[in-house]
Amino acid sequence: MNTTTRTTTLASVLALTFIAACGKEAPPEAAAEPASSPAVEMTETNLSVYQAALANGSRPADDRERDAGRKPSEVLEFMGIVPGMTVLDMFSGSGWYAEVIAHVVGEEGHVIAHSNEAYKNFVGEALSERFDGVRLNNVEIMMAENNEWSLEENSLDAVVLAQSFHDIYHVDAENGWKQIDGPAFLAELKKGLKPGGIAAIIDHAALAGAPPATGESLHRIDPELVVSNMEAAGFIHEASSDILSNSDDDLTQMVFAEGIRGKTSRFVMRFRNPE
Repeated sequence: MNTTTRTTTLASVLALTFIAACGKEAPPEAAAEPASSPAVEMTETNLSVYQAALANGSRPADDRERDAGRKPSEVLEFMGIVPGMTVLDMFSGSGWYAEVIAHVVGEEGHVIAHSNEAYKNFVGEALSERFDGVRLNNVEIMMAENNEWSLEENSLDAVVLAQSFHDIYHVDAENGWKQIDGPAFLAELKKGLKPGGIAAIIDHAALAGAPPATGESLHRIDPELVVSNMEAAGFIHEASSDILSNSDDDLTQMVFAEGIRGKTSRFVMRFRNPE
């Protein structure tokens, strides 16, 4: 994994209308230092929190089967997600990442699993069944449609967008996906994050220079487009990782194509909201 680092600071949070429930669907030479949390400083003694989260006996067997391809332990360590944080999993889908994050942040932390009607139509009742009020009582489901949310200022330690940043450029009116106002979307995320808060992004890589429309046609995005949009929104690009890269992916196929689904080359980025 190659990691590039820039000077940084991040913060803000999202506050939407929550639908509570007693609880998605995409080796470095020198790894970047994990980001610190307002709640817990990262030290060697608590690095095992990631392995412990994956080993939790309550995780569904289907979730475990995806660990090898998604490398959640390494990814969440790189992102700087640590115990005690309040984390928004934006466009949570079936809640796969929300569950792992919930085990990492622990009882003193809190996870908001966001969804909307379009995602619910895609995954069915998977999210509500996962967080049914008995399992993981540190997770709350938030239903909010595109462009129809308002965030509580400085309420989040981190926001995670896993394989969904490209959806800013996706439009599917037939299935209820309204076009997102990108600058307003990022401004709300920034508003919701605390100063120094983390915005972490995983997405399917497109070819360098690929237009924004690639988010619609291939469900991929040029990593540099993410950086330019996030920096324009006031975030600082702290680090990038190729831990999920795949040299066998030519970056030109639709991510759901046979043979490439689940094996796309993905980039991981960490941004900070300035202090």
